[in-house]
Amino acid sequence: MLNTQPHLQACDDFYEALITAHQGLSTPESHAMNARLVLLLANHVGDHATLVHALQLARAGVENAPGPATDSHDTHAAAPSA
Repeated sequence: MLNTQPHLQACDDFYEALITAHQGLSTPESHAMNARLVLLLANHVGDHATLVHALQLARAGVENAPGPATDSHDTHAAAPSA
């Protein structure tokens, strides 16, 4: 079961470490680092159902977030019609 209640200890310290880890990286390197971090943490969690639930919640959070309708970096966006 996915714990969605606040549980992270020293969250400010973790956020600072996360930002520091990204310093000096290009955007593609930063994205690759995030992907690697996700895979490392997924391996730690290990439970498929929990991970799928986390993916669903993360995707819903992005789809429902305010902001521009499309992102210029979104490779899944529909191509403009002619």
